[in-house]
Amino acid sequence: MLVGVPTEIKNLEFRVGLTTGSVEELVHHGHEVLVQGGAGEGVGLHDDMYRAAGAQIVADAAEIFARADMVVKVKEPQPQECRLLRPGQVLFTYLHLAPDPGQAQMLRESGCVAIAYETVTAADGTLPLLSPMSEVAGRMSIQAGAHALEKAKGGSGMLLGGVPGVEAARVVVIGGGVVGTNAVRMAMGMEAHVTVLDTSLKRLKELDFQFGCMLNTIYSTRETLWKHVTGADLVIGAVLVPGATAPKLVTREMLRAMRPGSVVVDVAIDQGGCFETSRPTTHSDPTYVEEGVVHYCVANMPGNVARTSTFALNNATLPFTLALADKGYRQALLDDPHLRNGLNVHAGDITCAAVAQALGCEYRPAIDVLSEGLPPAS
Repeated sequence: MLVGVPTEIKNLEFRVGLTTGSVEELVHHGHEVLVQGGAGEGVGLHDDMYRAAGAQIVADAAEIFARADMVVKVKEPQPQECRLLRPGQVLFTYLHLAPDPGQAQMLRESGCVAIAYETVTAADGTLPLLSPMSEVAGRMSIQAGAHALEKAKGGSGMLLGGVPGVEAARVVVIGGGVVGTNAVRMAMGMEAHVTVLDTSLKRLKELDFQFGCMLNTIYSTRETLWKHVTGADLVIGAVLVPGATAPKLVTREMLRAMRPGSVVVDVAIDQGGCFETSRPTTHSDPTYVEEGVVHYCVANMPGNVARTSTFALNNATLPFTLALADKGYRQALLDDPHLRNGLNVHAGDITCAAVAQALGCEYRPAIDVLSEGLPPAS
């Protein structure tokens, strides 16, 4: 298979779809790899390093999309990239289609086969290709929130951990999954007062055992959300419904009741955000103030630590990339139901139920579209 890796073009996105190590593995399996010149510069992987790994360097993205059987990226294709996709071409990347009907429509019109990292599953029900970036984003959320609390950034002027004789900041984390757990770990390490809310008692017990009595674990209801959000200095939105639009758990009224200069970090913004007042921001202009509260809603947070993120992502995606290349997408998806859960768009059909529901589109099960034209089982 001919695999293509274009340079990411989203605002201040420096990650790259394949590392040199991943390229070498693909070449070892008998595949060809095209890499756009400069695609890995942001993470210290230069063109000569890709050549040494066996890749061919090409000048522009148009050639990548025109020639490659499968395009491997990091972020969702931008409109100019969607226009380059062609029928039957495999796109393997993060998509986050639920809050993005425009992208979904362009992918459908292209006729491509779009497989989303964020909906690939594992046998234990986890999301193995989302997890590495969730770990990064969870840790970064505290770093970003602490910075936004500074007066120069519009915050209340609180040091997250305080100092002897001065109370530490109160950090509330909504959601105890991968993002939330990593946010809790960082906030506790910085000696803040930390509360985590979740609707799973099982998960709250696990967090209690993991972090001990210094972590306040609270069952999430509208009442407890109001109480803890309005009393917080920093709130991390870490909720996820796989493939679907994030629920708006924190209302404008809650934010209005917070102390001016408090901060919210919406890690769920890729899926539409879990604060009523959230809207996507960029690394070049990451925050805005609404209802007196500083909002940090960058939609590609891990892109700011591109080297760590790229290598962490490739560690998780490489086995799936190899399967798609070795077997062809159809057989790979038929063989592996967990990879098949990543199929979001196939030749104009929406094949992820949560995405179809969010977009109000007709849903066709992935197994149905993949089985079309195959001989009946004997």
